[in-house]
Amino acid sequence: MFEQTFKNLDDILRKEAGCASELDYTEQTSWLLFLKYLDDLEVSRATEAELRGKAYTPIIDTAHRWGLWAAPKDAAGKLDHNRAKTGSDLIAYVNRELFPYLEGFKGRATSADTIEYKIGEIFGEIRNKFQSGYSLRDAIDAIDQLSFGSQMQKHELSELYEAKIKNMGNAGRNGGEYYTPRPLIRAMIKVVKPTLTDTIYDGAAGSCGFLCEAYDYLRPLAKTVDDLEKLQKRTFYAKEKKSLAYVIGTMNMILHGIEAPNIVHTNTLAEPVLDIQEKDRFDVILANPPFGGKERPEIQQNFPIKTGETAYLFLQHFIKSLRAGGSAAVVIKNTFLSNTDNASVALRRELLESCNLHTVLDMPGGTFQGAGVKTVVLFFDKGEPTRSIWYYRLDPGRNMGKTNPLNDADMADFINRQASFAEGPNSWSVTACTLDPVTFDLTVRNPNTPEAETLRSPQEILDEIAALDAESTELLARVRELL
Repeated sequence: MFEQTFKNLDDILRKEAGCASELDYTEQTSWLLFLKYLDDLEVSRATEAELRGKAYTPIIDTAHRWGLWAAPKDAAGKLDHNRAKTGSDLIAYVNRELFPYLEGFKGRATSADTIEYKIGEIFGEIRNKFQSGYSLRDAIDAIDQLSFGSQMQKHELSELYEAKIKNMGNAGRNGGEYYTPRPLIRAMIKVVKPTLTDTIYDGAAGSCGFLCEAYDYLRPLAKTVDDLEKLQKRTFYAKEKKSLAYVIGTMNMILHGIEAPNIVHTNTLAEPVLDIQEKDRFDVILANPPFGGKERPEIQQNFPIKTGETAYLFLQHFIKSLRAGGSAAVVIKNTFLSNTDNASVALRRELLESCNLHTVLDMPGGTFQGAGVKTVVLFFDKGEPTRSIWYYRLDPGRNMGKTNPLNDADMADFINRQASFAEGPNSWSVTACTLDPVTFDLTVRNPNTPEAETLRSPQEILDEIAALDAESTELLARVRELL
């Protein structure tokens, strides 16, 4: 039922003039989903309070509750069309009353780690893009069929929402900015092996795929009330600069079971890395920072290694934000391994000297839909220098693409071999002392595979053809003489 509801919702959004792309579809679905989730949460909390004989004070006041403006019901539990707003009245109410009221929660909340604050943050960043009140009414009616009552329902909704995020990432010019393939994330988590005592951080959170997968990894290990409370409130931390990604990431974490995610809407790189204190550090960092972006000179001044490349600034931030003994897995462009500019060389030296870069995973082209670049994953531990690097070149045996995406089976050999740094056809080790002491070049060179011959130029090929033709002509002439 939920899958059909999502399909109906997409059909409605495609016909809406104010929504032009998958990004708009996901954004508009997000705020509607959030309000329906909030309404179901209020009902659940009120029921729990009643069973305990306690009073419950709703988060949303009566006038702005979902059941009044969005889905008022008659005595039979059906939508009361006489009371349900629609058309221009609905658009006017949402834009002029509902959104301003919800945005006001940010100022009224007692602290930033409450769901009230998240409400204010979300509706301060997002805007209703529906122009037709009739389309909005149809979308609301579709959303109202969804239920967040059980963990099974939340799980199904989170799967559908993940699919929507994936479609949005594939549709965007920089797909990797919105969607990191989940099989890759799961493999990174299995290598890092976070525990219930760890704090986990992503400073370029996007849709929070890393944190959602880490929660799914740790949730079965939580056996006590204290474990569950720590997972909810004191395990996952994130920062995100872009408004749309912030809203989607928040909704994604909520659907995975975290009621008030610790996501800060800010430019992570605006914080001087030298100001990061021990209290600001984390045990585990999982991230896929945006690559190819450029930062302004004033932002670059926050870093000891000056560069306009966003991903390189993020890598400095992650190194400084990792506790001694902590572990990180970070996706980055493969050109970082070999670029000869001063910033690249200095950053490789910093990484090798302050961290143990124990694993480099070389991903095939096409892993990230729409990104158009090759990537590697750097696995490192903070606190001791690198002595040996284990490389693994992933070869799924097919061309990666939209119809042939990465899957968990593709990552199995990597995970198995990485546990013992085992060598094989696609894996090998390099000792740090053999690296170039000037460039610290980390280029992936598989010693088990012969280097491909350099392709000849078109002129060389034409010259060879001409030479062979001349030889053939000469041989034919000799044959004729013999006849």
